[in-house]
Amino acid sequence: MNTLQATRLVAAREIKVKLRDKTFLYSTLIFLLLAVVATVAPAMLNSGPSTVAVTAAGAEPLRAAGLDVMLVADDGTAEQAVRDGDADAAVVTGPVVVADERAPDDVVTALSAAPQIELLDPDAVDPLVAYLVPFAFAFVFFFMSQTFGMQIAQSVTEEKQTRIVEILVAAVPVRALLAGKILAAGALALGQIALIAAAALIGMRLTGGGDLLGLIAPAVGWFVPYFLCGFLLLAAMWAAAGALVNRQEDIAGASMPVQLAVMAPFFAVVFLNDNAGAMRILSYLPFSSPTAMPVRLFTGDAAAWEPIVSLALLLLTAAGFLLAGARIYEGSLLRTNGRTSVRAAWRQREPIG
Repeated sequence: MNTLQATRLVAAREIKVKLRDKTFLYSTLIFLLLAVVATVAPAMLNSGPSTVAVTAAGAEPLRAAGLDVMLVADDGTAEQAVRDGDADAAVVTGPVVVADERAPDDVVTALSAAPQIELLDPDAVDPLVAYLVPFAFAFVFFFMSQTFGMQIAQSVTEEKQTRIVEILVAAVPVRALLAGKILAAGALALGQIALIAAAALIGMRLTGGGDLLGLIAPAVGWFVPYFLCGFLLLAAMWAAAGALVNRQEDIAGASMPVQLAVMAPFFAVVFLNDNAGAMRILSYLPFSSPTAMPVRLFTGDAAAWEPIVSLALLLLTAAGFLLAGARIYEGSLLRTNGRTSVRAAWRQREPIG
């Protein structure tokens, strides 16, 4: 069995085990429901147009605004319709808007004379969307890399703790074992993201959010290769952290540098997304570029050549971290006499597999 065949075998085993894990399946289902709720709930909670009681003389501007018009004989009947709950509001002579507890904004808007509007930046992104999109990119990368990275570390440590790894490395090359774990985790993470994106897409289609989809589609297209390269970089670090310890309880301490490498870019992109200078720097740093560059592409702040250069830097860094992580993984995998230091794993690598 060559290295490629061994890698495919390990990856297939890891995927089969995870797909039978109820925790993984339930978490995927929960994320799908959250994605649907996040896109459908706002439209469902948004009430329809107000029902307005009005005489025939004042009905035309309300109908033009798309409001539900209830024709009545006189102003007294219109006001009574509001008191009885048959209408949300009434328009009486004046014109005066009569409502029960709060002013109906859609009725007031329909009766108001709109001034001429000139937009200096007609293509500007809505402020709420401009905040939510960076947060979404950062959250997806943070959560997926943290969750699946921790699973890689736990799987490596569990195999060391139960001594199964000694049997595994006798059957397959140790680097094939590492590559299989990383590829399986990456495929599962990308598959989960695809399912969540599909659920959100369906929700947006059902609620008329096609315009927003058109805005974020190019950024999402770039996010996929950025996510894969960034995940490879971090996965190698998670695997190395898991190989340095012999007990599940020690993973948190060994993986602290990795967790900081995941959390720092998350908070940086969330809190600095409106700072053009900071985002430009973050879009070239390997640990933050998977989220910062797609955000800049979404806002239109990045030139056409920038994502190519940034992705190339990320790919080179990921390759370097994979080689370093593989060496540490190989140098500590069979050491079961307590926690192994990074220095010892790097210098005293044993030729296994």
